[in-house]
Amino acid sequence: MLTKGFLITFEGGEGGGKTTQIVRLRDKLTKLGKDVIVLREPGGTVISEQIREVVLSAKNAGIAYTTEVLLFQAARAQIYREIVLPSLKAGKVVLIDRSRDSSVVYQGIVRGFGKDLIEQLNDISTKETYPDLTLLLDVNVKDGLKRREESGSANRLDMEDTSFHDKVRKAYQQLAKDDKKKRWVVIDANKTIDEVDAAIWQVVEKKIN
Repeated sequence: MLTKGFLITFEGGEGGGKTTQIVRLRDKLTKLGKDVIVLREPGGTVISEQIREVVLSAKNAGIAYTTEVLLFQAARAQIYREIVLPSLKAGKVVLIDRSRDSSVVYQGIVRGFGKDLIEQLNDISTKETYPDLTLLLDVNVKDGLKRREESGSANRLDMEDTSFHDKVRKAYQQLAKDDKKKRWVVIDANKTIDEVDAAIWQVVEKKIN
């Protein structure tokens, strides 16, 4: 029986359906009587949403990679301080669309800053908080980008070339493979929305109850 807060993060490349699935999971958990908080990174607080606008805006294509690193961390520090940590302390289930592992993949591995440096920054931003469960919604890059384009909500990172997104997918797969904390579960997001939903619930139901 869940007696303390529980942190679930949704990770993966573009077009994996994280936004859709996080809402579906929230609804299921709420029906079970759980107190659920849904957040996104970057974002979730007034300050973090302002940072999101800067770091993801297609207008800012010339943003320096170092600036990108630090802005993502600044947004994370704010949301953890204001919402995530207090919610976990209060025994709530927190669902986040992306968190620390996104920085490891995008900035640490793909941008080349190194996993160790990014994890040090992650520990500062989150006060050394790790997810209890990380769901990797793994989708074929071509199909994921097509879904993203059709949604009409492309951001600065979506505009990177296909090779960038291929590296992102491989980096996520490697993180899940190297997982020593047993917190990663890979979900085949190439399937239908309902099939992905069912796969996620099969995993979460065992962890939460």
